[in-house]
Amino acid sequence: MRIMMIQPNYHAGGAEIAGNWPPSWVAYIGGALRTAGFNNLRFVDAMTEDLPNEQLRLILRHNRPDVVMATAITPMIYKAQETLQIAREEAPNARLILGGIHPTFMYGQVLTEAPWIDYIVRGEGEEIIVELMQSIEAGTDRRDRANIKGIAYLEDGKVVATPARDPIADLDKLTPDWSLYDWKRYIYVPLNVRVAVPNFARGCPFTCRFCSQWKFWRRYRARSPQKFVDEIETLVREHKVGFFILADEEPTINRKKFTALCEELVRRKLPVHWGINTRVTDILRDEAQLPLWRAAGLVHISLGTEAAAQMNLDRFRKQTTIEQNKRAIELIKKHGMVAEAQFIMGMENETPETIEETYRYVLDWKPDMANWNMYTPWPFAELFEELGDRVEVRDYAKYNFVTPIMKPELMDREDVLKGVLRNYARFYMRKAFLEYPFIKDPFKRRYMLGCLRAFMKTTVTRRFYDLGRVHMRGTQLEIDLGFDESRVLTPEQIVAMKQRKEMNADTTFGGAAPGIDPEEIKIQAENPLNLPLEVAVNENANAATPAKPAS
Repeated sequence: MRIMMIQPNYHAGGAEIAGNWPPSWVAYIGGALRTAGFNNLRFVDAMTEDLPNEQLRLILRHNRPDVVMATAITPMIYKAQETLQIAREEAPNARLILGGIHPTFMYGQVLTEAPWIDYIVRGEGEEIIVELMQSIEAGTDRRDRANIKGIAYLEDGKVVATPARDPIADLDKLTPDWSLYDWKRYIYVPLNVRVAVPNFARGCPFTCRFCSQWKFWRRYRARSPQKFVDEIETLVREHKVGFFILADEEPTINRKKFTALCEELVRRKLPVHWGINTRVTDILRDEAQLPLWRAAGLVHISLGTEAAAQMNLDRFRKQTTIEQNKRAIELIKKHGMVAEAQFIMGMENETPETIEETYRYVLDWKPDMANWNMYTPWPFAELFEELGDRVEVRDYAKYNFVTPIMKPELMDREDVLKGVLRNYARFYMRKAFLEYPFIKDPFKRRYMLGCLRAFMKTTVTRRFYDLGRVHMRGTQLEIDLGFDESRVLTPEQIVAMKQRKEMNADTTFGGAAPGIDPEEIKIQAENPLNLPLEVAVNENANAATPAKPAS
């Protein structure tokens, strides 16, 4: 059976400025299939190769796949649907399968808009895809599908979702196949080395209201540090990878395992550097461990500082403070690592003053890098429901962190974008002329100048932040946000959409929604800075309740 995996050709001008990233789903899903005996696999990275549709047609026509698989985050969904439509036209008898976070929760809308898709895999796909593929190979999938957990499909024109499959209990059973990539295409520009995106942990015990990863993975789990470093060694020795970034939402949350991971990397002396995204509170908790992190090759830490105003931090349910953000950045820099601050912009309460406030904070905090990300109201996140009719733009192709989706009460969207671009220009001009060239640490200086080159290159080519939509008309800056007007809804259309069940998010996994995991609570209990929200609430409630007198 011929199986083709396709990464849809979607670009937005965000993370791509640092290089081409190998989509990690290919290694993990492909590895699960190969372990199960499905060896006739081909991966087509239409995104990295920037393949036009006609070239993709030729590839499909030539390979005649029996199964075509694709993935989709929210901004990629239309391109993924289009990719599988081309597959249907060129391989009419093939089974077409879509996975990823957007179709996991929005399967009803996806199947309604793209009925040519045979199956949607909901949630973690490694075990689901093997069972589904075995049924397809046997020719019995139409008969078996109601009993295959974790999928959705159309039957007689109606959307059917089977009960959820349990999250994978033991991540050490994952068998990623990193040989599926053409590695010379995946270069991390700041260091000019090959880059990988492996997975050490999945899930998050925190419940940030703008996020949905904790809903997708449902439970926090981490792999054996030794086995994970075995995987890193394979990437370094066999595929010549020189940099990796963990795909995890919270790699440091389990202090014991993350420390063991760093110790193992130090012991093996692998010639590789790496980066992570993590929480401010983890940095404060693990101040004493930061020298070990750097010794293990960790050089870049991106922090979810998220907001300049404490009001927004509280609203996002970040459980951090402005003072903690500043202190975490100081600690990261003190120990020779790159500190990157992230801001979420474009909420309905955004003003010119709040945009300027974020710039004043970066001057005060002094991070090495800063990113201003547009608030993206994922249609399956809690904050999306609260915002309700304010989210009239349902053009998911623009839900890409670089396009203002929300209409602030006191600003136009275009003015939000102008303010953010001004922040970028001022911040990186300052770094380019006053800071980066004078960094004393030779490695960090080279790294930051490499980041600056990547930033400048994509600015010149107008890929950074999708600058192709920005034009000068005389002395005026004009911006075309490029929304599909048919997907900008009136209040009446929003109400009508909400009344159609299949068009709304299903985040319950058939009643298996995330709950409180005792193991997660145990992990957090050692650290009062890092308690998950529910535990913190319970502890505060207990503290406020007087103890009963002894009888």
